[in-house]
Amino acid sequence: MKRNSIIFGVLLGTVLATACNTEEKNKTSPPNIVFIMSDDHAYQAISAYGHGLNETPQIDRLAKEGAIFTRATVTNSICAPSRAVVLTGKHSFLNGKVDNVQPFDWDQNNFAKMLQKAGYNTAMIGKIHLDGLPQGFDHSMVLPGQGHYYNPDFLVNGERKQFEGYVTELTTQFALDWLKEGRDKEKPFLLIYNQKAPHRNWKPAPKYLTLYDDKNFDPPSNYFDDLTNYEGRGTAAKEQEMEIDGHARWGHDFKFEVDPKGDSTGFTRELERLTVEQRAHWREAYNPKNQAFLEAYPQAEGIAFEDKEKEREISIWKFNRYIKDYLRTIKSVDDGVGEVLDYLEENGLAENTIVVYTSDQGFYLGEHGWFDKRFMYEQSFRTPLLVRYPKEIKPGTEIDKLVQNLDFAPTLLDYAGVEVAPEMQGKSFRSLVSGQSDEWRDAVYYTYYEYPSVHMVKRHYGVATERYKLMHFYYDIDEWEMYDLQKDPNEMNNVYNDPSYGEVREELHQKLEDLRKEYGDSDEMNQKYLKAYLEYRNNQQ
Repeated sequence: MKRNSIIFGVLLGTVLATACNTEEKNKTSPPNIVFIMSDDHAYQAISAYGHGLNETPQIDRLAKEGAIFTRATVTNSICAPSRAVVLTGKHSFLNGKVDNVQPFDWDQNNFAKMLQKAGYNTAMIGKIHLDGLPQGFDHSMVLPGQGHYYNPDFLVNGERKQFEGYVTELTTQFALDWLKEGRDKEKPFLLIYNQKAPHRNWKPAPKYLTLYDDKNFDPPSNYFDDLTNYEGRGTAAKEQEMEIDGHARWGHDFKFEVDPKGDSTGFTRELERLTVEQRAHWREAYNPKNQAFLEAYPQAEGIAFEDKEKEREISIWKFNRYIKDYLRTIKSVDDGVGEVLDYLEENGLAENTIVVYTSDQGFYLGEHGWFDKRFMYEQSFRTPLLVRYPKEIKPGTEIDKLVQNLDFAPTLLDYAGVEVAPEMQGKSFRSLVSGQSDEWRDAVYYTYYEYPSVHMVKRHYGVATERYKLMHFYYDIDEWEMYDLQKDPNEMNNVYNDPSYGEVREELHQKLEDLRKEYGDSDEMNQKYLKAYLEYRNNQQ
């Protein structure tokens, strides 16, 4: 009995000493950083934002235990340029990655390089969508290009390897493997953990193939915006190619192997990447649903000219197929966030670890009838942002200031005690989110360059304040749009030429001119990148 008491005392002393050492280390060590970025995750599809579309209990933990940003925005709403802005803290026209096609220069500075130099152990795992070997990371395991949902390839420190499984689950597992076994536990760490989901074409995990089958979603109130030919807007809204009912494809997007006309869609080729077992599960889940649609709406493609009510039903069916698959992929993302948060808590790391959850931009979930992003209109321009850091951020904090992805690099460097690089254009929001200060910018600047291209969203730039938004669409048109977000949150009525907004319009023009000068943008810069883009396209043809 005495011997057992001695052993118990020794064990208790060891546990207490370890706990004390961990607590003391947490007080003196720079914070660890887990930066989680998904692809095309709309803020509307995170339950903490209150839209009631789906449940994301794990991501919501960050809002409950930290801060949620309700007006976080991006500088350029398209995948690769947004990621380049996050890394460099510079606008697209300065970091050089203005669109998805032109190359990214990894030799320029980024916040991971600076943290690595300051003694951080660094890793990037998942999707980055920037060509070349990532610089600034002791370990990288990234998807080449867009990557695949099933049985994906990863570039492991530059070496291509294929792994069997579902990409979201694999990315989470590889991130946890690095946290458990791959990192130097004597150093603070930076883990950039990026998910492919919920990027198009929204292939769910095997276990979620039938999630939401028992539910019908109502489309947004302006889902049938096209029926009025986008009245109240300009040419850009009318000429886009991102309508769920009109531009989404029976195969790639709606998962039909044979379309309503009986023609092959090519989706069968996509399923060839799946194993025999995976394909069997997929077809078991989707074929009955597809067959039920074909029986209910024979020759669906021709109904538009014969029966307006059936045309409407088909359009709503397409919305449901899209939104269900989109939300199914998010369920796996949410699961992964929970696994990582659980690991941090179970290993005494939560208190001294900054956890950021965000997306590379927002996304349309049927607003205006659309999917995709690119526009400066609100659902694309805004992005989710949730941050937890128990040492400084009070649980349940809500920030409504105009924070941008331009600010991520300066903020993380600030937390790490590393001097922000002078070329970085963002601002640290550390004092803002801790409640030490409420001073912040009153406007943000936006650019979009990739046109003519997929989805045909015209080139534009603009300025947004807390209430108003001014945009200039250029290149093949010359049109201005202005919106009063307080009176018109869905951006249905362009008030640029409304005389009652004359004074506001002049103020926004001045603000736009000031921001372009401050950040170093100009019409000449636009022409430079337009010329480079067109030359690149011509060389590819």
